[in-house]
Amino acid sequence: MTQKLHLEDLKIGDVFKSDAYAITTEEIKAFAEHYDPQPFHLDEEAARDTFFQGLAASGWHICAITMRLFVGSVPIAGGIIGAGSDVSWPQPTRPGDVLHVESTILDITPSKSKPDRGIVTIQSDTFNQRGERCQRAVSKVLAFVRSQG
Repeated sequence: MTQKLHLEDLKIGDVFKSDAYAITTEEIKAFAEHYDPQPFHLDEEAARDTFFQGLAASGWHICAITMRLFVGSVPIAGGIIGAGSDVSWPQPTRPGDVLHVESTILDITPSKSKPDRGIVTIQSDTFNQRGERCQRAVSKVLAFVRSQG
């Protein structure tokens, strides 16, 4: 088991790399059917004549996969508790893409009013197997100091 990291263990510039995750056509369609039912996520034929020019995963699906990979690769004590995020999708994710996430600590701000915690700003880039960025999320995450008890 990986050591859980507390606020004082984290440093600006720290980088965390996730395992890989292969996304399938079936998974893209199943997610879309439940959460984002648009033709470019549901049907290859219909998707050809859209902006994406082929089947593409929902951005929200990529957010969910990124979260899974993020949780598995950034071992913050107490779990990943989000305090806001800015997300962009510079390129579509396609069936067969193999994704991984690289997360970099951009900033650490200890709380002035609650000395047991702070906010860590983390940039998480989700790349496919060709090294193309499919998603960027810059998130604020709560981190706690190690218990002194």
